[in-house]
Amino acid sequence: MQLQYFVPVQIYFGSRCVELNADVFQSFGKTALIVTGKSSAKNGALQDVCSVLEKKKIRYGIFDAIEQNPSLRCVEEGGKRARAERADFLIAIGGGSPMDAAKGIAVLARQDVAPGGLFTHAITGDVLPMIHIPTTAGTGSEVTPYAIFTNETEQTKKSVSSPSLFPKAAFLDARYTQDLPRDITVNTAVDALSHSVEGMFSVRSNALTDLLAEESLRILMPETEKLASGMISFASREKLLYGSMLAGMVIANTGTSPVHTMGYSLTYFDKEPHGRANGLLLPAFLKACEKKDRALTEKVLRALGMTQTEISERLFALLGCGKAYSDETLMKYAQIAAKGKSIRNCRVQFTQAELYAILRGSFERGAQ
Repeated sequence: MQLQYFVPVQIYFGSRCVELNADVFQSFGKTALIVTGKSSAKNGALQDVCSVLEKKKIRYGIFDAIEQNPSLRCVEEGGKRARAERADFLIAIGGGSPMDAAKGIAVLARQDVAPGGLFTHAITGDVLPMIHIPTTAGTGSEVTPYAIFTNETEQTKKSVSSPSLFPKAAFLDARYTQDLPRDITVNTAVDALSHSVEGMFSVRSNALTDLLAEESLRILMPETEKLASGMISFASREKLLYGSMLAGMVIANTGTSPVHTMGYSLTYFDKEPHGRANGLLLPAFLKACEKKDRALTEKVLRALGMTQTEISERLFALLGCGKAYSDETLMKYAQIAAKGKSIRNCRVQFTQAELYAILRGSFERGAQ
């Protein structure tokens, strides 16, 4: 047996973990830049962090201009702000968008990158250290070396990656997710589920990543049933956050599959939330995989604890139907997806025509 596994993030999990581990912040320097959106002021995360920084006499600025599905323009603005503040470290507070943006800002604060050049820049180890505090349970970005940004040139979302983009520390407190609306809770939970499923299909999967994926799904799947019925307790939110973190640890080592790549077009062109886009595509993807590699697909279904029909019904209960698409549109999305890196990262290989068939099957009446 040969395997590799690497997640160099110090993790603090539990209620009030920011307050209880305040000394950690002090170890990163004297000046911080907080990278966030507007909602962190509503869930209490920003107040908790500011309180700790003030208590430890750490100077800080707040860059709260992060948009959904951040663009390079937004990230470049943040990089300039980090340089102007002379920040010693970054604190990312929020869902996937602020956490991903912070990774780009960490690079631009230290490395000279031409405007719009982050996608092709060779990222070195010289980045600002980061602390990540997720306020949704789904992206797992707090334990990955990936950042996803909108690529206007290629009309899709695109990732940048480097081992130096792993945060140094992550604080996970489910209190910050308590007031999330049902749709965001559902979409992010489905994103986490998708990470573990896709990780098991990766050519880079191994016994250890599969173990984490299976544990993540064991935790997440009962919670999706509660979400489908509209019942979600604080204990459930803690489980969703923990399962999301495990799923992030999976893809940190395996990467994702064609589901993410196909889903990027639904997000870029149709404004579908990222996790919802993945969930709409998962049933047809699993059916296509079963035709090509039955044994692997059955292993994934066992981890899900469901049959093909049951997973389709569960996702339909959570997400409903997707919108109607023309053949021309789906052919365009398949063409874009066929160029994505994750297509080659999957143990089950698909042609552009087969990707189109998955997309078509995802939005036919009754496919879900």
